[in-house]
Parts: sequence; structure tokens; C-alpha cells
Amino acid sequence: MTTSEEIRALFDLWNDALKTQDPKQVTALYAEDGVLLPTLSNQVRHNHAEIEDYFISFCEKRPVASMIESNIRLHGDVAVNSGACSFELNADDGTRVNVRVRFSFTYEKRSAWPGSGPDWRIISHHSSAFPEDG
Repeated sequence: MTTSEEIRALFDLWNDALKTQDPKQVTALYAEDGVLLPTLSNQVRHNHAEIEDYFISFCEKRPVASMIESNIRLHGDVAVNSGACSFELNADDGTRVNVRVRFSFTYEKRSAWPGSGPDWRIISHHSSAFPEDG
């Protein structure tokens, strides 16, 4: 049986992939037809090519996420983690800044996803900056 701790650990797996600064490692955590509504882009991403394209520029900012709040909902082979986190990343001028975001990751578990990678893959991911932070 899947536990909330297992789903919470998927956030850490994603954050660790970001720390490698390798967009391919991050993208491998998403389903081939996963949807990403990213923090720093107005373009909805619908597949690996589009998701990887986003993470090329995002990883260049050297992001490191810290969990603020996590709310796990388990639904059999689907799980949702919604909450808030803070990103420390490089701003356009090269300084390090902190950006607070709210997020929702929806995961699906399959024993036979195409290619290599984890059994749990991100099928939908939304992230947006807190509006009151400007």
C-alpha cells in the first residue's frame, strides 16, 4: 500500500533531479503525455519535448526547493500532493532570490511505463508564485 510518506518522497526525488541541472533527469519523472503549468512560463507544456524545453531554462537558474506545506491525497494508483514550497534560484541579474510558490503534483503509478524511470510519474503539475508576493 502506498503511504503519504512515499508520495512526499517524490517531491524530494523531483527536487534532487532539479539540483543536477539536467533537464532530461527532471523530464524523466513526468509521463510522456504529462501536463506542466510551470511557474516561470505562460506556456502550458503537454509532452516530454515541451516539458524538457521549460526545464532547460529553469535549471539554468540553479533552483533548490524547500517544502513549506504538503497535503497528500491517495486514490489507488493516483496520488495528489498539493501545497507550498520556496525556491532559491538565480534571478536574471545573477543574484539568488527566494520565490514562494504553491503547487499541485498529480502522480499515476504504473508498473510498465515506457522507458526507464520510477513507477510513479507526474501526470499533471501546476506551480505558480504566491500572488501577494508580487
